Amino acid sequence: MPVLDKEIQITMKFIQNILAIAFLFSILSSFSQTKIGNIEIYNLPKRGICAHRGANETHPENTIAAFEEAVRLGAQMVEFDVRMTKDNKLIIMHDRSVDRTTNGSGLVKDLRWNKIKKLDAGQWKSEKFKDEKIPLFKDALDIFPQNIWLNIHLKGDEELGTAVAKVLLSERRIHQGIIACNNESARGVKKVDQNIIICNMERQGDRKAYISETIKGNFSTLQLLKKRNDGTLQNDILELKKNQIRINYYFSNTVEETIELFDLGVDFILTDRLSEMLEAAETIGIRRSLE
Repeated sequence: MPVLDKEIQITMKFIQNILAIAFLFSILSSFSQTKIGNIEIYNLPKRGICAHRGANETHPENTIAAFEEAVRLGAQMVEFDVRMTKDNKLIIMHDRSVDRTTNGSGLVKDLRWNKIKKLDAGQWKSEKFKDEKIPLFKDALDIFPQNIWLNIHLKGDEELGTAVAKVLLSERRIHQGIIACNNESARGVKKVDQNIIICNMERQGDRKAYISETIKGNFSTLQLLKKRNDGTLQNDILELKKNQIRINYYFSNTVEETIELFDLGVDFILTDRLSEMLEAAETIGIRRSLE
């Protein structure tokens, strides 16, 4: 065989291998989850809409019903809150007390799970949600697919941070969990696993200091507050992007503002009007995270 023909065959074989690899990656990017051997690969969204306490506009906040609806609609991220009961159970609850969103009363830290689990957490929203219960953290995790972000806000101290991180680790959800917390809770998270993503929630009242400390602390994520906007938002976003920090933004409930925020570079936008904001995101090419 002539040397030239042999070189052409080698070149063609090399090109075929490159095309095969490219085809494989195109397949992987088309699915939210695949498997090569024993390795799970998840294609998590790069930006999108975050369901604030689940689909809380139409469903009782921080309940399984609200989370299921958020998943059904295709939210790219779901935000929820975790507190610890008197007997150290991890429950999904925003407020310090159960008064506003249940038919019970009292501070979460003073109540035991045996009492909390009997409370009605849905009827206050609508009669059709009567008997909806406050979920445990682990039970809430079971609702979510592996290909969306979980924005987990901690309402507690170092002990809570440690406990939540252990559950996240044992349930194999580290790849998608973002724990939003203060420095005290963060210490507990880091004791369990340094690889867990932490959203810095310290010093939000002073945006300049907040951004500076987020950068210095090597955090990968922060949450900007709408009420702290002072005309410097665009420059602040540029500074954060330069330092490769993911930006969650609380909040937007209008189409115009949501599109503007995405144009400025915000990664995820918390909203109470989930269905409408997902539709707005679709108009600029942000696909829903449907299973």
